[in-house]
Amino acid sequence: MTVTPDGKTKGTRRKLISGPGILLVWLYGVMVVGAVSRSAVQISTDFHKAPLAYTLSALAGLVYGFITYSLVRGGERARKAALVCCAAELVGVLAVGTWTLVEPSAFPDATVWSDFGMGYLFIPVILPVTAIFWLNKARTSSGR
Repeated sequence: MTVTPDGKTKGTRRKLISGPGILLVWLYGVMVVGAVSRSAVQISTDFHKAPLAYTLSALAGLVYGFITYSLVRGGERARKAALVCCAAELVGVLAVGTWTLVEPSAFPDATVWSDFGMGYLFIPVILPVTAIFWLNKARTSSGR
């Protein structure tokens, strides 16, 4: 806790980017660039070809961006927000990954989460599991 000039106490944010958290921020940052740039090109040039796939890739990029921001921001609220987004990301990867295997005709072109992220070396399915583990560990180590 820190004390402001007017005498009020203000909580300090707990860092989430220490140790393995640094690697998570780096990987999520790479995924932001990959997903957003891929979807931007696809949406601007071939949106009519696979609108669902390209929209899902853009959504993935937004989710990755929010998680990256939350990890860098730090603090308990940001940790909880990142945890919720990582859980939603994992559900999305599993749902879209299964959908692309069961009904491939629904996706004339791949998304970031197609085939459980195979086009991205399965990082989209591994990353949220790792992040959820790290974020829960961050809560435990802070005594909460």
